[in-house]
Amino acid sequence: MKKNSYWLAALMLVLVLVMSACGNSATTTETGAEANAEQPATAEATSGTVTYESETGPIEIPANPTKIVALTNAPNVLSLGVTPVGVDEWTGANPLFTEKLKDVAVVSEEQPETVAALAPDLIIAGSQMKNLDQLSKIAPTVTYTWGKLNYLDQQVEIGKILGKEDEAKAWVEDFKKRAADVGDQIKAKYGDDVTVSVIEVDGKSVYVMGDSWARGTEIVYQAMGLKMPEKIKEAVATDGYYSLSLEVLPEYMGDFVLVSRNLDASNEIVGSEIWKQIPAVKEGHVIEFESRASSYSDPTTLENLLSIFEKGFLEPTKS
Repeated sequence: MKKNSYWLAALMLVLVLVMSACGNSATTTETGAEANAEQPATAEATSGTVTYESETGPIEIPANPTKIVALTNAPNVLSLGVTPVGVDEWTGANPLFTEKLKDVAVVSEEQPETVAALAPDLIIAGSQMKNLDQLSKIAPTVTYTWGKLNYLDQQVEIGKILGKEDEAKAWVEDFKKRAADVGDQIKAKYGDDVTVSVIEVDGKSVYVMGDSWARGTEIVYQAMGLKMPEKIKEAVATDGYYSLSLEVLPEYMGDFVLVSRNLDASNEIVGSEIWKQIPAVKEGHVIEFESRASSYSDPTTLENLLSIFEKGFLEPTKS
């Protein structure tokens, strides 16, 4: 009886060991299956692509693009410390980016083959540009409609596609505070109702600008909160800018005039007798800046103009 008990105990021990082994095997198999099930997600994560919600819908783009052709918004890209392999001609001629772009190709959507030759992994283009279908076959192509986003949101969107969204947002918040502070100082010095006209002169042509037409307009009217003359407000209501003749120009001038022009050349308008008789001109309330360096609203351009405006408005006028 005692002997049979030993055999029974031994048999039970064997059964326990076998069941335990089966359980471990099942656990191992299940864990392996789970690992295999997760494999596609891991592969996707390491494949280097992310889904960007563009204005035309979701698009797969590189998580960290390294060869960007920026046919638009190149200054926004450069302002985030990323140098494209190709840019548009206007950015290429911008003196603020000369050093950064010395080895960068100037390309055009008009010639997609010049873009393809650079083997980009991402293309940034304007929604109105030609040959978008051809460009999208070369590399993932993100398009933006000019003016659809405000100038600050546009920078955040560029930050998203570069994997630098937090950096872009941090700059936006900091810039808004600093620009608002300068605006408060200007109003404290000249009064809350001080008016500012922003114009661009090119040869014999002169244009007045609305509140979102680059040339520092976003800084002055939006970030600083300075006032636009009513005459300009009415004139730019339709197109955002308005072309004037020299004869009527004085009617549109505010207490201060900000002038975007080619500083390397004399200009017929700012050299005219009509110009010299404008009250703001007589009082030395004219701030001039280079047009080639003011036609965008990216951080580099905005920082440059904010510095110019702060000095022009707040530093004593030289006699």
